[in-house]
Amino acid sequence: MPPPPAGPPLGLRLANTAKAVSQAFDEALAAAGGSRPSWLVLMSLKTRPLASQRELAAAVGIQGATLTQHLNSMESDGLVTRRRDPANRRVHLVELTEQGERAFHRMREAAVTFDRRLRTGLDRDDVTQLELLLDRLRANVNG
Repeated sequence: MPPPPAGPPLGLRLANTAKAVSQAFDEALAAAGGSRPSWLVLMSLKTRPLASQRELAAAVGIQGATLTQHLNSMESDGLVTRRRDPANRRVHLVELTEQGERAFHRMREAAVTFDRRLRTGLDRDDVTQLELLLDRLRANVNG
């Protein structure tokens, strides 16, 4: 049997670290005029320029009603447009606007800058080891 941990449980340390990193990333996106949900939607629309709301919900992991709220806000801000699919009037198609394209680039720059900040003091081997450890932790909890 392994000895008891010397400090706080690993899960608690990881959860606290994840919360701090997540909050800092959200602040970086907010400084660029965005949010994590809008960043996820814009990234998805960059890889699939025309998508239904259902496809976007699946791609970004945001439930339908919550996604609709974000899309309403993004449409009001001029980042996306929505229109009915002529082939199926029940489906709304979402497209990136020019303003949305500019927002994507601002948020991408904020995300890249944040990633550089996060990697400060880590070399390539450190990052590789961290990725392996995070994958192992995920596998440990997923069975």
